[in-house]
Amino acid sequence: MHPFRKAVEDRDTAAVVALLADDVVFTSPVVFKPYVGKAITAAILRGVLRVFEDFTYVREIADPDGRDHALVFTATVNGRQIQGCDFLHFDEDGRIDDFTVMVRPLSAAQALAEAMGAQFDRIVQEAAGE
Repeated sequence: MHPFRKAVEDRDTAAVVALLADDVVFTSPVVFKPYVGKAITAAILRGVLRVFEDFTYVREIADPDGRDHALVFTATVNGRQIQGCDFLHFDEDGRIDDFTVMVRPLSAAQALAEAMGAQFDRIVQEAAGE
């Protein structure tokens, strides 16, 4: 099991943050513009952990050199079943420098957008305090 997967499944936010590169680029499934930087990405991921219920990874796919991983997950957001995938790229130091999330179906993506929108002020405050 990949250390990122273990950290997320254990809800160990300190371990998740430790795996992020300072210049990580986070691409959200519901926002057009990517977020750049460890502080904002960490705050977003903490927000996601607050809004996802019954989160579990169901599949882990890795390339042979270990720098690219796809982690397929399921969860519930405001009563909607969501299926998604975290696409991770790791830099030479083993830190995540590119993090893209995709989710389906559309109704669940909309529920996620709404739930994360409600978290946005807190996310910005957390990012500023990092």
